[in-house]
This record gives sequence, structure tokens and C-alpha cells, in this order.
Amino acid sequence: MFKDNWIQALADFEAKGTPCVMVTVLEDKGSVPRGAGTKMLVTENEVIATIGGGHLEHVAMKAAQEMLTHGDSEMKIERFNLGARLGQCCGGIVTLSFEPIGQQRHILALFGAGHVAKALVHILATLPFKVIWIDEREAQFPAQIPDNVEMLLTDDPVGEVASLPANSMYLVLTHNHQLDFDLSRAILKRGDSRYFGLIGSLSKRKRFDYRLKERGFNDDAINTMICPIGIEAVKGKHPAEIAVSVAGELIACYQGEHISSKREHTPQKRAEKLSILNTEPSENQNNKNNEKIRA
Repeated sequence: MFKDNWIQALADFEAKGTPCVMVTVLEDKGSVPRGAGTKMLVTENEVIATIGGGHLEHVAMKAAQEMLTHGDSEMKIERFNLGARLGQCCGGIVTLSFEPIGQQRHILALFGAGHVAKALVHILATLPFKVIWIDEREAQFPAQIPDNVEMLLTDDPVGEVASLPANSMYLVLTHNHQLDFDLSRAILKRGDSRYFGLIGSLSKRKRFDYRLKERGFNDDAINTMICPIGIEAVKGKHPAEIAVSVAGELIACYQGEHISSKREHTPQKRAEKLSILNTEPSENQNNKNNEKIRA
């Protein structure tokens, strides 16, 4: 006896903003595990109800999870020959639809609960993010947090890096430079960040670059770290201004734009720039030439 409890689960997913794919048996021919109209819900890490089990269900689950990973929004329909294609003894033919429900959320691990982070989470509440907000100081978290934000109080923020989902986005805004560095090492060691931003100046960037190289990280790894963070055109030091700038950069990232590491120019590029400047006539020289022409 199958237990089809997907209706309540779908309501819960919608309330929590959890994206899922509804897999439906549209058509069945011959001997099949379950008939037309049967439904199953698939999230990133959970399956609700069943379309009959076996290899068909396994393949359908993987296909649905790939749609979630890629952020697909269009329904797909696929036909399965259970005997020839999947090796199931029942041997019938099943047509399945895969319908994405809910907006895919981008997972952001936000380290630090200071003024900039507090301003930022209010902006992220209006965007397709699932924020894991991490700090070891309980008093720093506000009493009310947005629905798409999960507060994680821990004595070991660095240790939490290993347990985060693959291809997460990371933003390090802590109050402690050494903690920033330890988090940077842990994030770079994972090597699978979709975005990794570290608050700080170019001077801080240079110090971290040097220390990371001393610990064996190469330029390719270090270049995945964005520091300073935020859209360069947005100036200002107020927490809200920084938050808007950083939110813009996060949006650009999930929209597929390339985000530069913002490291200083290499010596070769600086030399080329100086060479160009030296070959350009100065304003004073131009004025002297103009005077000679008029004379």
C-alpha cells in the first residue's frame, strides 16, 4: 500500500520557500509500477511519495534533482521503456512530466553578524537566497530575522565550512582578522565555492594573499577570493551603502556575470600603464607646442 502524502508536503515546501520538482505519471502502457496520475515530489535532498520504486524512480529522482541544481523553470516530459531502457521486468512504457515548483534559491553562507551583515540580510530577504547566517556571538543576532535566513550559533565557525552544501556562496564579514583568515583557508581548501567574498581593503587583500601563498595556496585558488567586495561604482562606508554594493555583486554572480578578484595589477601591467602614460604628451608640453605654432 502506497502512502501518497505529497499534498501536505507541497504546502509545507511552499510555506518555507523550498523549491521542488513534481514528477507525474502522465501515461502508462502495459505492465507498470503505478498508473497515470501518480505523483512524487523531489527536493535537493528529499523524496516525498513514490511512482513505484525501482530503477524508474531512481532515474526520475536524479533527473529532478539535476533540474533543481541547474535552476530549470520549464516543464519537461520524458518517455521511459521500462524493459529496454531501464531493465525492469514489468516491461511497460511510462511517460513522466517533471514540473519545477518554487523559485530556486542560492545558498549563501554569511559569516559575521555585524552592522553590514545586519543591513545585508534585509536586502537578501527580497532575493532568491537561502542564507545560513553564522556567528559565535548570540547577542549580535537580531530578535527577528527574515524567513529565508537560518541563524547558526556556533563556537566553531570555521568548522561549519566543511558541512555546507557544494557550490555554495560564501561571504566573510566577521569582526576578527584571524577568524577571517582561518575561514578563507577553509573555504579555499574546499575549492568549490560559487562565490567567495571577503570584506576588507586592498591592503588586507595583499596581506592575505601573502599568508595564503605561504601556506601552499596557488594563484588560481587565491584568485577565487573576491576582496574588496561590492560593486566598485557604489561608494560609501555606511553599512547600508556597503550592503547595497555587495548585494549587487551577489546578484551579478547568480546572473552569470564574471566577478573579478580585484587584486592589484601585476608588475607587467603596471609597467605597461606607466609606459603609456610616459609616451602621452603632458598638458604643459601641449601648451608649449601650441604657443610655438601661434608664433
